[in-house]
Amino acid sequence: MLAQHDAPIIAIATAPGRGAVGIVRVSGKNLNALVRVLCGRALKPREATYLPLTDESGAPIDHVLALHFPGPNSYTGEDVLELQAHGGPVVLQLILARCLRVAASLNEQHKPLLSGLRLAQPGEFTQRAFLNHKLDLAQAEAVADLIDASTEAAARGASRSLAGAFSSEIHHLRDALIHLRMLVEATLDFPEEDIDFLKQADAQGQLTRLQQNLTRVMAQTKQGALLREGIRVVIAGQPNAGKSSLLNALAGAELAIVTPIAGTTRDVVQQTIQIDGVPLHVVDTAGLREHPDVDEVERIGIARAWEQIGQADAVLFLHDLTRKDDPAYDVADAQIQNNLQDKLAVHVPVLHLWNKADAQSTVATQPLQDSGPSSQAVHLTLSAKTGDGLPALRQALLHVVGWQGGGTEGMFMARERHVQALHEVDEHLMLANASLQAKIPALDLLAEELRLSQNALNTITGEFSSDDLLGVIFSSFCIGK
Repeated sequence: MLAQHDAPIIAIATAPGRGAVGIVRVSGKNLNALVRVLCGRALKPREATYLPLTDESGAPIDHVLALHFPGPNSYTGEDVLELQAHGGPVVLQLILARCLRVAASLNEQHKPLLSGLRLAQPGEFTQRAFLNHKLDLAQAEAVADLIDASTEAAARGASRSLAGAFSSEIHHLRDALIHLRMLVEATLDFPEEDIDFLKQADAQGQLTRLQQNLTRVMAQTKQGALLREGIRVVIAGQPNAGKSSLLNALAGAELAIVTPIAGTTRDVVQQTIQIDGVPLHVVDTAGLREHPDVDEVERIGIARAWEQIGQADAVLFLHDLTRKDDPAYDVADAQIQNNLQDKLAVHVPVLHLWNKADAQSTVATQPLQDSGPSSQAVHLTLSAKTGDGLPALRQALLHVVGWQGGGTEGMFMARERHVQALHEVDEHLMLANASLQAKIPALDLLAEELRLSQNALNTITGEFSSDDLLGVIFSSFCIGK
């Protein structure tokens, strides 16, 4: 749920631990009295002032840089006070405690001026920026995405979203949708008019262009979601196919233990890497087999492997070239393939990788093929030991999950909820188009579908969002933001 946002809030705004500088941040509707008591003077707006900060007895706590940002010209839209001190955790806690004691004293003396300074909840500073119309919801989410970015491309994409690139696309769609709604509502309001408002204004053409622009934005948003969320890739196969070696090769580090003993990998090993700026969460799993020698620990590892496979965005099914002509090995591979078909959704691609090509005379990478439900799977030959075939594998992974490539310049960050909201808009616009193209246009149904389209679009920027949704979004932020 949303926090009560009338009272002023305070938090340490820098990461836990020691550092050169630490920041204590306060935000509220009227901080003038707090500033004067803490700093011993009024501060010039938006100008750093170096001054001693003392406790109630006058003993020094630290020398700080104090900055006062009177609202609405601040990050939150309220008065904001920032105290920049030495970055020791004890020093920052002392400053925080001093601020709370001063606020409590002022609350007794001047309750109308400062009402109950309290510790901020996660994301509450940015939440106030949203509620005070300093940021829309997509921009507010970009703040957290910028902090959490795991690649340079993700950080740049989040920065562009924070600057409003994504919101601008949504606003253009919304404006076109509002204009179309206006025409439809005018036709409903004045049915006796001889003028056919919709035909004269080319309502069908406007709706078609709106759908075309929506398709473009949906494609960009899906790319932005991949940039933020990354791709969960699970390596699966029989024991000793080279799964751990492949993880190590992709990660460029010895993360997993590699031995010729079947069942060496007993638990899940995960590493995040990046390809062309896209995060890949690569998961190594226990070898899949049904054998009387499997002990309880390995059996648990195999069960966890199947759990990871069920959560995958893509599966790397690793085969051993050196055992390709072994009938028992082929039967076991076929069984794994059948189980994959049963456990995976039809849209999850499976890449068949033939490993240990270094034991063969040549390394031949087969041409890349689409891996959709109605097409053949991708087959690649590689060597996890020598690295041959890994570049082709990296590009194949990006291809099968829908990454369009071409660099990340101009790309904005997006979230899965944005993708789903745009899909909802698309569905309503398709129904609206059907109503418009009917032999006798159902204008009341057309108007309703356009209204629902706009509601779905508004959830992205927060112009129409439930308190529960806002609570979930901002609770994922760090305390100082």
